[in-house]
Amino acid sequence: MRKTVRTAIFPVAGMGTRFLPATKATPKELLPVIDTPLIQYAIDEAQAAGIERMVFVSHPSKSAIERHVMDDAKLRADLRARGKRDLADELQEAALCPEADDAVFTMQHEPLGLGHAVLCAREQALPGPVAVILPDDLILGKGCLGEMIEAYAASQAGHMVATMTVPREEETKKYGILSVTEARGRLLRADGMVEKPDPEAAPSREAVVGRYILGESIFESLATQEPGAGGEIQLTDAIARGAQREGLAGFRFSGTRFDCGSKAGMLQATLHLAAQDPELAPVLEEHAAMCVAPRAA
Repeated sequence: MRKTVRTAIFPVAGMGTRFLPATKATPKELLPVIDTPLIQYAIDEAQAAGIERMVFVSHPSKSAIERHVMDDAKLRADLRARGKRDLADELQEAALCPEADDAVFTMQHEPLGLGHAVLCAREQALPGPVAVILPDDLILGKGCLGEMIEAYAASQAGHMVATMTVPREEETKKYGILSVTEARGRLLRADGMVEKPDPEAAPSREAVVGRYILGESIFESLATQEPGAGGEIQLTDAIARGAQREGLAGFRFSGTRFDCGSKAGMLQATLHLAAQDPELAPVLEEHAAMCVAPRAA
């Protein structure tokens, strides 16, 4: 089994309806946490994990993502002409260069599900297993994908999913839940997963979040996958189909995850990072004091 993970797929074609009207003109992947767009955190994580090729599955209406991701030499030249060399250097460091970096954009023209988005990257993926990163699942701390790749190389699983333990009654119905057969530290062996089960039917409390490492067979599974919930091609259905054949594992990552596909999660991530920034600490302290100050009579 080929275990080297060389490709990361970024499904970024979604409409971002939960953030309308903000996402009417600005893709949700470009919404910033403090001053860094969500997509940039995902790119940085992939680069730190040693990914060779990044495949962005986008939509024609979201060209702003490609403009952010790829280097803009004209913008940098304009900034330098205005004496903003440090800002120009910062943009160059963050951007992907068409010549030096292996970055590819492909289109998902119809909203046919996450599984379909991954399938759209089939022709662009390098040989071997692929990683999938959902940018609106922001995981801060030690790079989640890097941790997973290290664990995957030593595992016997063809597919691996990132997991976190959630309360059964309140949360299992919101996630895909792993059916765990054995736990060895951070590595969980599994025989399948169930999408958003009722609490009493949940096979465990291990919720799948937006990082995956998938064997090459995932593309054939997706190509033959029948539509599931909402008439969409569900990635979790295809992974579950191959669990017995390929082997399935969960990985309990060490970082802190924020659901930045929701307003509450975005606010939590912003406050978390703001609390670590000395320049923003006075703002948080002032806000906290206002919240506890007694109201005037």
